[in-house]
Amino acid sequence: MADNVTSLFRSTAAHSPSMAALARESDGAGPVDFCIPCNPYFPTPAMFDDMAGRLREIITYYPSSADTITAELCSLLRLPPQCVAMGNGSTELITWIDHLLVRESLAVPVPTFGRWTDQPMETGKRVDMFPLQESGGFALDLAQYAEFIRARGTRVAVICNPNNPDGGFLHKHAVVQFMDAMADLDLVVIDESFLEFADAENEPSVVQEAMLRPNVIVLRSLGKNFGLHGIRFGYLVANPALAGKVRAMLPKWNLNSFAEHVVFMLKEHGAEYAQSLHQVRRDRMDMSGQLSSLPGLTVYPSQGNFLFVRLPVGAEGTVVRDRMLTEHRILVRECGNKIGSSSRFLRLVVRPQVDVRRLVSGLEQVLYGTSRRGAAVPEQASGTGYSSGTAAVDRLVSETNGSGMRGLAAQALGAGVPGIAPAPAAGTGVPLPAAAATVTADPGGGMPVPAAAAAGAGAGVGTGAGMGAQGMPQPVAQPVAQPVPQPVPQQMPQPVPQSAPRQFPEPFPEAFPQPAPVPSQPLVPAAQPPMPAAAAYAAPAPAAYAAPAPAAQPPPPAGPTPPGVPARGGLTAAQVRGTDGLSMAPATGWPGAQAAWPSAAGMGQTG
Repeated sequence: MADNVTSLFRSTAAHSPSMAALARESDGAGPVDFCIPCNPYFPTPAMFDDMAGRLREIITYYPSSADTITAELCSLLRLPPQCVAMGNGSTELITWIDHLLVRESLAVPVPTFGRWTDQPMETGKRVDMFPLQESGGFALDLAQYAEFIRARGTRVAVICNPNNPDGGFLHKHAVVQFMDAMADLDLVVIDESFLEFADAENEPSVVQEAMLRPNVIVLRSLGKNFGLHGIRFGYLVANPALAGKVRAMLPKWNLNSFAEHVVFMLKEHGAEYAQSLHQVRRDRMDMSGQLSSLPGLTVYPSQGNFLFVRLPVGAEGTVVRDRMLTEHRILVRECGNKIGSSSRFLRLVVRPQVDVRRLVSGLEQVLYGTSRRGAAVPEQASGTGYSSGTAAVDRLVSETNGSGMRGLAAQALGAGVPGIAPAPAAGTGVPLPAAAATVTADPGGGMPVPAAAAAGAGAGVGTGAGMGAQGMPQPVAQPVAQPVPQPVPQQMPQPVPQSAPRQFPEPFPEAFPQPAPVPSQPLVPAAQPPMPAAAAYAAPAPAAYAAPAPAAQPPPPAGPTPPGVPARGGLTAAQVRGTDGLSMAPATGWPGAQAAWPSAAGMGQTG
């Protein structure tokens, strides 16, 4: 396998080769899997024995119709069948959501599950990507995200809760508030594929609220929490009209016989399923503590069945991935091909403690040089050699130690922030594209303004005007008047009074908390009707409208994070939950005395 490992990763259309491909290369069983986010405790051995005993029958005959299988699942989850559509995996449902319900544009925070960015782009939609900042622990600020959607004029919004790959969690009341604020959009999708592994809240799902709203879909996975990725099945919940529109497009036999067999056997195994979720949560806390003890490794808080970790300064994720596979037969997920992430990050699936000890031992040898091949982490201050698919993000992280866009903007504008080196020379590094979702700080304290707008919009957004060689905002120069060959002379817009409100293409519902008003001049003259955000960014603007420089920020720490010191936001799960890492949070999802199946939210009781 050592000779073929690089070609295996390069030849696959997915982020990693399949377990079947890896097993074929090794002439035996595949490696220990820390890559695919699967429940390792379910199904039980007895359930596998039952399926094995009926294998011939299962694979010989056609399954029942999808309606029959969906009705059985709904009887377990206490959901009305007319509000549910089952698919051959959540990816099939994402595909149909895109084809049927996304007309022109979709907004999604990044990094996240790749199909939410790739699928709409493959069908020619505009994807507005809202960047989650490493310096903030990759937390999603819903108020800023809503403002971003309004400024871009996006028609569909997506939230993954918990988010993949970082495991970030949003409380139910905040998600419901966001859904109400976005009631005028074409669609709001809440992807809850990993929610049943969360324990931060007793009833975190919004499936009940989604059924009452005309434009909300909740997506749920079955393969992840049931530990059966090979059986492609998942479902969505929405009001009857939306669910019926998707269900009408699905093939009559889109669910296979294995999916039917598992769904019909679940009612006898509710207690074992609840116990498996409880054990995964315990393992997540233990695994987070063990990984946090590795020098220079940052572990981010997670409510999924995986942990997002940042490798020590200088470690290249693809090298670590390949050596973990070839030297220790451990498969990890390197996140360099995720938009908004880089090759410095790994996503590691929560597994039993015996496997975690093997993982930690392998990382120690690969990272710190206790193996014959030496360390993957160079000496301090010897530089990095990232080969990520998102090299611009690598450079952004390494040059600012996680302070992100704000730190580089201060460099470009000559703000002289202590602890930050001068901006790199022109022509070095990889420029960020002007259409990327990177943002600069809004001086009014509200939504960050897209970089192309903040730098001045003397040319189209996609041209990179107003951006330096590094792709960072530059000081706005005075515009030079150019003659425009028009039959009717055009008049420059006049500034409006300070009291004029900021205008957006859509009203911002009062149900959602709004950012503080921006004190600077609006971009749209009072005498003109409101302009779409994209048009406002592309229109010529006099110097009086230029966004002022960002307010001075507290200086970030100079240089790379020393080994053993967690970066900002890099807390362990125990620290986030306020425990000492030994005592457990109150367990949820336990069945009642009659071993009833958990509710659709995955946490409470149904019987």
